[in-house]
Amino acid sequence: MSFETLGLSAGLLRAIGEQGYTEPTPIQRKAIPIILGGKDVMAGAQTGTGKTAGFTPPPPPLLSKTPTKTGRRPAHPLVLTPTRELAAQVGESVNTYGRHLPLKSTVIFGGVKINPQINKLRNGVDILVATPGRLLDHCGQRTVDLSQVEILVLDEADRMLDMGFIHDIRKVIALMPANESRQNLLFSATFSGEIKTLAKRLLNNPEHIEVARRNATAEGIKQVVHPVDKLRKRELLSHLIGSQNWRQVLVFTRTKHGANRLAEQLGKDGLNAAAIHGNKSQGARTRALAGFKNGDVRILVATDIAARGLDIDQLPHVVNFELPNVPEDYVHRIGRTGRAGNEGEAVSLVCVDEHKLLRDIDRLLKREIPKVVLEGYEPDPNIKAEPIQNGRNGKGRSQPRKQAGGRGKPAAKKSGDAWRKSGNSQGKSQHRQPRSGQGRKRA
Repeated sequence: MSFETLGLSAGLLRAIGEQGYTEPTPIQRKAIPIILGGKDVMAGAQTGTGKTAGFTPPPPPLLSKTPTKTGRRPAHPLVLTPTRELAAQVGESVNTYGRHLPLKSTVIFGGVKINPQINKLRNGVDILVATPGRLLDHCGQRTVDLSQVEILVLDEADRMLDMGFIHDIRKVIALMPANESRQNLLFSATFSGEIKTLAKRLLNNPEHIEVARRNATAEGIKQVVHPVDKLRKRELLSHLIGSQNWRQVLVFTRTKHGANRLAEQLGKDGLNAAAIHGNKSQGARTRALAGFKNGDVRILVATDIAARGLDIDQLPHVVNFELPNVPEDYVHRIGRTGRAGNEGEAVSLVCVDEHKLLRDIDRLLKREIPKVVLEGYEPDPNIKAEPIQNGRNGKGRSQPRKQAGGRGKPAAKKSGDAWRKSGNSQGKSQHRQPRSGQGRKRA
């Protein structure tokens, strides 16, 4: 099947051809005709399989019948994303595919001055891409009008709920026409019970699209776990990067402080590294990401803010310096590599504290990630598991998720079944609660 068979306009087909694409991905092949038919959609696919391009091409032909007005006019398709980086990426996609169409689009998110955004909105916007917090700021200042939104897209909806945006999403929806008066599209790589609840309230008899097993990872990603003591992780990471001459590596940590510290330590090892996380200014985040993409920065150390929305062409290596507390985040992290059918490698450095987290990931994937103990970095069997502190700071979820737990046990042998059966790293049961008086994190 070619893009010509999907019913897209000539301007869109021209832009798609200029990007070198000839055949739609499975998610695009299924979603685009349904969206063009005006139906609501709840779509899921592996990360890196073209979900964004599944919803950015359709809106322009739907809007091409809408007369363009001068001055401020309402944004007709509204795309909500959880992070600034993802908003910027979606905005680039809209510009790319809509370059031959007489439509205006803009992206608004926090962390930057609001006045330039206000000026763009005053000039009129047909397609608006936004993070929830900054969008509500504009609504409060009456610089954006949501009363005539025709299409609402929730991209990476599970991440928005995970970051505590459910209340903001409800406020945004209240400012738009009734659900029945607009088309609603929900795209995500994973679906939780919370997502299903949101979908029931938001979507009208939606078409369900799922092109791969839920929470699956791309087949082109080679995954491996290297058991190692916590205090030797940085040493092993530097060894892997140097000995195997990795030139572009995305490394994930659990905390912002951990990202800063690791980037600094890698720099002392002679490796060019930069950190990116929510406490960095938007300018610093943009510069670090640009340097990583163009090769000036060899290693980008990031929190889960980079697990969604980073589309780096043929990124070869992703490293979990620390496993995420939420197993679904592992799928998104390693989904930064192996995109669009390319091959990639995902390496996880796992200490005794993280055995429970690893088991949760294996259970989610419905298979066991291969474990390879590297010579010279064998874990010390005498080290006991300790509770993981400050994983995700216990904040940011719209609903607390229970962390199963138990008392830590001594670590067993360094490989095989005994290694897998070592102690639970979580200690007693924990619940992550949103911050007091605050339901969301600023995007």
